[in-house]
Amino acid sequence: MSTDSVTVHGYSTSGNCHKVRLVLEQVGRPYQWIEVDSPNGATRTAAYLAKNPNGKVPMLERADGAVLTESNAIICWLAEGTPMMPTDAWQRAQALSWLFFEQYSHEPYVAVARFVRGWTPIDSPRRADLPRLIERGEQALAVMERHLGRHKWFTGPGYGVADVALFAYTHCAADGGFDLGKFPAVEGWLARVGRTPHFVPMPLPHDDVRTLLAQH
Repeated sequence: MSTDSVTVHGYSTSGNCHKVRLVLEQVGRPYQWIEVDSPNGATRTAAYLAKNPNGKVPMLERADGAVLTESNAIICWLAEGTPMMPTDAWQRAQALSWLFFEQYSHEPYVAVARFVRGWTPIDSPRRADLPRLIERGEQALAVMERHLGRHKWFTGPGYGVADVALFAYTHCAADGGFDLGKFPAVEGWLARVGRTPHFVPMPLPHDDVRTLLAQH
Protein backbone atom coordinates (compact mmCIF):
# COMPACT_ATOMS: atom_id res chain seq x y z
CA MET A 1 0.00 0.00 0.00
CA SER A 2 1.27 3.46 -0.90
CA THR A 3 1.72 5.96 1.90
CA ASP A 4 1.37 9.00 -0.38
CA SER A 5 -1.25 11.48 0.78
CA VAL A 6 -4.45 11.82 -1.23
CA THR A 7 -7.18 14.45 -1.33
CA VAL A 8 -10.82 13.46 -1.02
CA HIS A 9 -13.73 15.69 -1.98
CA GLY A 10 -16.72 14.45 -0.03
CA TYR A 11 -19.93 15.19 1.83
CA SER A 12 -19.41 13.74 5.30
CA THR A 13 -22.97 12.54 5.98
CA SER A 14 -23.11 10.67 2.67
CA GLY A 15 -22.67 6.94 3.13
CA ASN A 16 -20.74 6.70 -0.13
CA CYS A 17 -18.31 9.30 1.16
CA HIS A 18 -18.08 7.74 4.59
CA LYS A 19 -16.91 4.48 3.00
CA VAL A 20 -13.83 6.30 1.76
CA ARG A 21 -13.09 8.03 5.06
CA LEU A 22 -13.46 4.75 6.95
CA VAL A 23 -11.05 2.85 4.71
CA LEU A 24 -8.55 5.73 4.79
CA GLU A 25 -8.57 5.65 8.56
CA GLN A 26 -8.42 1.88 8.83
CA VAL A 27 -5.53 1.41 6.40
CA GLY A 28 -3.68 4.44 7.82
CA ARG A 29 -3.43 6.36 4.55
CA PRO A 30 -2.63 10.10 4.92
CA TYR A 31 -5.33 12.29 3.40
CA GLN A 32 -6.83 15.73 3.14
CA TRP A 33 -10.62 16.00 3.27
CA ILE A 34 -12.37 18.78 1.36
CA GLU A 35 -16.01 19.11 2.41
CA VAL A 36 -18.29 19.59 -0.59
CA ASP A 37 -21.89 20.78 -0.11
CA SER A 38 -23.23 18.47 -2.79
CA PRO A 39 -26.95 18.82 -1.89
CA ASN A 40 -26.71 22.54 -2.64
CA GLY A 41 -24.95 22.31 -5.99
CA ALA A 42 -21.26 22.40 -5.07
CA THR A 43 -20.54 19.45 -7.38
CA ARG A 44 -22.08 21.25 -10.37
CA THR A 45 -19.59 24.11 -10.60
CA ALA A 46 -17.37 24.42 -13.67
CA ALA A 47 -14.27 23.75 -11.57
CA TYR A 48 -15.65 20.57 -10.06
CA LEU A 49 -17.09 19.28 -13.32
CA ALA A 50 -13.73 19.79 -14.99
CA LYS A 51 -12.34 17.13 -12.66
CA ASN A 52 -15.42 14.92 -12.41
CA PRO A 53 -17.88 15.40 -15.28
CA ASN A 54 -20.38 13.15 -13.49
CA GLY A 55 -20.69 15.83 -10.80
CA LYS A 56 -20.82 13.59 -7.75
CA VAL A 57 -18.97 12.86 -4.53
CA PRO A 58 -16.76 11.22 -3.44
CA MET A 59 -13.84 12.09 -5.67
CA LEU A 60 -10.24 11.18 -4.86
CA GLU A 61 -7.22 13.03 -6.23
CA ARG A 62 -3.66 11.82 -6.13
CA ALA A 63 -0.74 14.20 -5.75
CA ASP A 64 -0.04 13.89 -9.49
CA GLY A 65 -3.54 15.17 -10.28
CA ALA A 66 -5.01 11.82 -11.30
CA VAL A 67 -8.65 11.46 -10.28
CA LEU A 68 -10.67 8.42 -9.21
CA THR A 69 -14.45 8.46 -8.74
CA GLU A 70 -17.14 5.98 -7.62
CA SER A 71 -16.97 5.06 -3.95
CA ASN A 72 -16.51 1.31 -4.34
CA ALA A 73 -13.72 1.74 -6.88
CA ILE A 74 -12.00 4.16 -4.52
CA ILE A 75 -12.15 1.87 -1.50
CA CYS A 76 -10.86 -1.08 -3.54
CA TRP A 77 -7.89 0.97 -4.70
CA LEU A 78 -7.17 2.21 -1.19
CA ALA A 79 -7.42 -1.31 0.24
CA GLU A 80 -5.14 -2.91 -2.34
CA GLY A 81 -2.24 -4.65 -0.63
CA THR A 82 -3.94 -4.61 2.79
CA PRO A 83 -5.94 -7.28 4.66
CA MET A 84 -9.13 -5.41 3.67
CA MET A 85 -8.84 -6.68 0.07
CA PRO A 86 -8.68 -10.46 -0.53
CA THR A 87 -5.77 -11.72 -2.61
CA ASP A 88 -7.30 -15.09 -3.52
CA ALA A 89 -9.03 -14.67 -6.90
CA TRP A 90 -12.23 -16.50 -5.90
CA GLN A 91 -12.56 -14.74 -2.57
CA ARG A 92 -11.85 -11.40 -4.24
CA ALA A 93 -14.64 -12.07 -6.73
CA GLN A 94 -16.99 -12.95 -3.86
CA ALA A 95 -16.17 -9.63 -2.18
CA LEU A 96 -16.70 -7.76 -5.43
CA SER A 97 -20.07 -9.45 -5.88
CA TRP A 98 -21.20 -7.87 -2.61
CA LEU A 99 -19.93 -4.46 -3.77
CA PHE A 100 -22.05 -4.81 -6.91
CA PHE A 101 -25.00 -5.98 -4.80
CA GLU A 102 -24.62 -2.88 -2.64
CA GLN A 103 -24.74 -0.53 -5.62
CA TYR A 104 -27.57 -2.25 -7.52
CA SER A 105 -29.80 -3.96 -4.94
CA HIS A 106 -29.14 -2.10 -1.68
CA GLU A 107 -28.06 1.53 -2.13
CA PRO A 108 -30.84 2.46 -4.64
CA TYR A 109 -33.43 1.69 -1.97
CA VAL A 110 -31.86 1.96 1.49
CA ALA A 111 -29.83 5.08 0.72
CA VAL A 112 -32.47 6.71 -1.46
CA ALA A 113 -35.14 6.28 1.24
CA ARG A 114 -32.80 8.06 3.67
CA PHE A 115 -32.24 10.86 1.17
CA VAL A 116 -35.96 11.30 0.48
CA ARG A 117 -36.81 11.49 4.18
CA GLY A 118 -33.94 13.77 5.18
CA TRP A 119 -33.11 15.90 2.17
CA THR A 120 -36.43 16.59 0.42
CA PRO A 121 -39.27 18.86 1.62
CA ILE A 122 -42.02 17.24 3.63
CA ASP A 123 -44.45 17.82 0.73
CA SER A 124 -42.10 16.48 -1.95
CA PRO A 125 -43.81 14.16 -4.48
CA ARG A 126 -40.77 11.88 -4.12
CA ARG A 127 -42.14 10.78 -0.76
CA ALA A 128 -44.76 8.75 -2.58
CA ASP A 129 -41.90 6.40 -3.50
CA LEU A 130 -41.11 5.55 0.12
CA PRO A 131 -43.31 2.42 0.43
CA ARG A 132 -41.67 0.89 -2.65
CA LEU A 133 -38.21 1.88 -1.45
CA ILE A 134 -38.87 0.29 1.94
CA GLU A 135 -40.15 -2.92 0.33
CA ARG A 136 -37.14 -3.29 -1.97
CA GLY A 137 -34.69 -2.24 0.72
CA GLU A 138 -36.05 -4.86 3.10
CA GLN A 139 -35.51 -7.47 0.39
CA ALA A 140 -31.83 -6.49 0.27
CA LEU A 141 -31.54 -6.55 4.05
CA ALA A 142 -33.10 -10.02 4.06
CA VAL A 143 -30.41 -11.24 1.64
CA MET A 144 -27.77 -9.88 4.01
CA GLU A 145 -29.51 -11.50 6.99
CA ARG A 146 -29.39 -14.92 5.31
CA HIS A 147 -25.70 -14.55 4.50
CA LEU A 148 -24.88 -13.53 8.05
CA GLY A 149 -26.64 -16.60 9.36
CA ARG A 150 -23.70 -18.59 7.96
CA HIS A 151 -20.84 -16.09 7.80
CA LYS A 152 -19.37 -13.45 10.09
CA TRP A 153 -18.33 -11.01 7.33
CA PHE A 154 -19.10 -10.16 3.71
CA THR A 155 -15.54 -9.76 2.43
CA GLY A 156 -14.46 -13.29 3.38
CA PRO A 157 -13.16 -14.87 6.57
CA GLY A 158 -12.23 -11.40 7.81
CA TYR A 159 -13.52 -7.82 7.68
CA GLY A 160 -12.83 -5.78 4.56
CA VAL A 161 -14.07 -3.70 1.65
CA ALA A 162 -17.42 -5.43 1.16
CA ASP A 163 -18.27 -4.88 4.81
CA VAL A 164 -17.39 -1.20 4.52
CA ALA A 165 -19.52 -0.83 1.39
CA LEU A 166 -22.57 -2.42 3.00
CA PHE A 167 -22.08 -0.82 6.40
CA ALA A 168 -22.20 2.72 5.02
CA TYR A 169 -25.96 2.93 4.48
CA THR A 170 -27.11 -0.07 6.50
CA HIS A 171 -26.01 1.43 9.82
CA CYS A 172 -28.21 4.50 9.23
CA ALA A 173 -31.08 2.65 7.53
CA ALA A 174 -33.45 3.77 10.30
CA ASP A 175 -33.14 7.28 8.84
CA GLY A 176 -34.89 5.91 5.77
CA GLY A 177 -37.66 4.29 7.77
CA PHE A 178 -36.24 0.76 8.04
CA ASP A 179 -36.69 -1.32 11.18
CA LEU A 180 -33.36 -3.08 11.66
CA GLY A 181 -34.87 -4.99 14.58
CA LYS A 182 -36.28 -7.34 11.94
CA PHE A 183 -32.72 -8.32 11.04
CA PRO A 184 -30.86 -9.40 14.19
CA ALA A 185 -27.90 -10.89 12.34
CA VAL A 186 -27.45 -7.60 10.50
CA GLU A 187 -27.54 -5.73 13.80
CA GLY A 188 -24.90 -8.06 15.22
CA TRP A 189 -22.68 -7.51 12.18
CA LEU A 190 -23.08 -3.72 12.45
CA ALA A 191 -21.87 -3.95 16.04
CA ARG A 192 -18.85 -6.00 14.94
CA VAL A 193 -17.95 -3.42 12.30
CA GLY A 194 -18.14 -0.71 14.94
CA ARG A 195 -15.54 -2.57 17.01
CA THR A 196 -12.96 -2.90 14.22
CA PRO A 197 -9.61 -1.10 14.75
CA HIS A 198 -9.56 2.60 13.87
CA PHE A 199 -13.30 2.64 13.17
CA VAL A 200 -14.73 6.16 12.80
CA PRO A 201 -18.48 6.91 12.95
CA MET A 202 -20.31 8.92 10.33
CA PRO A 203 -20.96 12.51 11.48
CA LEU A 204 -24.57 13.36 12.32
CA PRO A 205 -26.58 15.15 9.61
CA HIS A 206 -27.04 18.90 9.86
CA ASP A 207 -29.83 20.31 12.04
CA ASP A 208 -32.22 20.90 9.13
CA VAL A 209 -31.89 17.28 8.03
CA ARG A 210 -32.40 15.97 11.56
CA THR A 211 -35.54 18.11 11.80
CA LEU A 212 -36.98 16.49 8.67
CA LEU A 213 -36.08 13.01 9.88
CA ALA A 214 -37.78 13.70 13.23
CA GLN A 215 -41.07 14.50 11.51
CA HIS A 216 -41.71 10.84 10.73
